[in-house]
Amino acid sequence: MSNTCTYAIIGCGMMGREHMQNLAIVEGAQLVAIADPDEGSREAAKTLATKLGQVIAIYDDADEMMAEAKPDAVIIASPNFTHFDVVKPVMDAGKAILLEKPMCTSTEDARLLVEAARDYPHLFWVGLEYRYMPPVTSFIDRVHSGEAGHIKMLAIREHRFPFLEKVGDWNRFNRNTGGTLVEKCCHFFDLMRHILQDEPVRVFASGAQDVNHLDERYDGETPDIIDNAFVMLDFAGGARAVLDLCMFAEGSQEQEEICAVGPIGKLEVKLPGGIVTWSPRDKSGPVSGHIPTPPDALAAGDHHGATFFQQRDFHHALVNGTAPLITARDGYRSVVIGAAAQQSIATGHPVDLTFED
Repeated sequence: MSNTCTYAIIGCGMMGREHMQNLAIVEGAQLVAIADPDEGSREAAKTLATKLGQVIAIYDDADEMMAEAKPDAVIIASPNFTHFDVVKPVMDAGKAILLEKPMCTSTEDARLLVEAARDYPHLFWVGLEYRYMPPVTSFIDRVHSGEAGHIKMLAIREHRFPFLEKVGDWNRFNRNTGGTLVEKCCHFFDLMRHILQDEPVRVFASGAQDVNHLDERYDGETPDIIDNAFVMLDFAGGARAVLDLCMFAEGSQEQEEICAVGPIGKLEVKLPGGIVTWSPRDKSGPVSGHIPTPPDALAAGDHHGATFFQQRDFHHALVNGTAPLITARDGYRSVVIGAAAQQSIATGHPVDLTFED
């Protein structure tokens, strides 16, 4: 395959349009088509394409787009609950796929999809891009180098704004998202596995919907998505990890903080500040450094440059025929962990984790 590859996007809401912006700055990536059944989303994408200088065909039907545009690769950024059905015809067409997180909204669909992807002869990549934020990547590299020793405790805090408005506000209900701990937090469960290079065996969670969306009604229904939680995971190798999530904390100076502690010391990273701090136990620190994100990548989306760097690596794998760096197995396991955390909140009990992949 040449260094230039053609792309199509299914779903041109917020995330689909972020992918449009990032494709515009990935060398050799040519966006040729988008598809979305919502007219407002199509118009927004058309306006953005003009601004970016992208000449694309716009469809209201993904099957028609696939038949006519014949892209090399397809990015699926449609609503979560559509992923399982939307990806099937793309796989049937034999295209390289970047499937946005969460891979699916149910563990059964995720299991079926990871089975299908196991024998898929083309690139299949799940969009868990939080690994790719430059300060987080630097932090992970230092953890993996053994700077803090074998990590015993890992903490991730996200104190942020409520869920954004989507078309039809589909993200207000668990049945469409899999629940907050699947929809939003699959990123963090993937990060835990990636940072610790280990698998969780048990999860215990406490959470609720205490503040957000309680005054909203959709055909008489009140949204049921939780807006805060603590989630604790035990890992096979003995490490423990905790997620502290609050979605009514938009006044926070730092939206995300990750802290890894081992017998030698502690590493921390904060976003959007981009500061990585090393605090050794010998008290010779702390030492902090700023990890910059290139301005064009930072401006191309809302994920601190992560979408660009993931798209760049996806394109490299597509051109060179190499394996995905974030696999269907990763996507499946992040869904299983999130669903187990939701179950733990519902039952008040720990949940032992089992993976069928």
